[in-house]
Amino acid sequence: MKILVVEDEQSVSSFIRKGLEEQGYEVTQAFDGTMGLRAAMQKDFDLLILDIILPGMNGLEVCKKLREEGETAVPVLMLTALGATDDVVTGLDAGADDYLAKPFKFKELLARVRALTRRKSLSKATKQLQVADLEIDLDSKVVSRGDKPIKLTAKEFNLLEYLIRNKGRVVSRVDILENVWEVNFDMGTNVIDVYVNYLRNKIDKNFSPKLIHTVVGMGYVLKESYDENS
Repeated sequence: MKILVVEDEQSVSSFIRKGLEEQGYEVTQAFDGTMGLRAAMQKDFDLLILDIILPGMNGLEVCKKLREEGETAVPVLMLTALGATDDVVTGLDAGADDYLAKPFKFKELLARVRALTRRKSLSKATKQLQVADLEIDLDSKVVSRGDKPIKLTAKEFNLLEYLIRNKGRVVSRVDILENVWEVNFDMGTNVIDVYVNYLRNKIDKNFSPKLIHTVVGMGYVLKESYDENS
């Protein structure tokens, strides 16, 4: 995890850097707003720790500029010695994700860091899923295998998403009914088998390796290879 610390107080910056590095984070330091903005625009960070009061360009301006330039994915933790509600609201309005008032204990900072970086990781994970050369984008609802786009119905898309999220795990027909059709009982039809066959025709028929496999008497599993004896 890469973290940019923009803090002009050398002692505070060193305190944060030392503590984070001991926790395994890679830390880059900047000591004024202009330097911080430049660093944030040039390198991909997992988190920005940004003091509000900075020489040159203050933290609010840095955060606002970042968001205006399209840097919306990186979380920003604002540090403030001001403590007033209006200043906190202003920081959040500028695009910050959280704030921490000075003085603070390192364990408080670490808790915020872990929460924000975890949130970013989850966000990344949920936007795009991939198995082999099969990719699905959950925002645009686009599915492709290799360079070929694949058109799915809404229910086919939901079924594929469920299978990919459970890749390597055998899921039963009841599992699929509960999680894709949101029905908690066996409908007594072969609707699951029909839709799995639809998916196979679209994502497996003309591709290799085959991804959707039947486990006789148990259900289905999506993975790159399959041992019939398993």
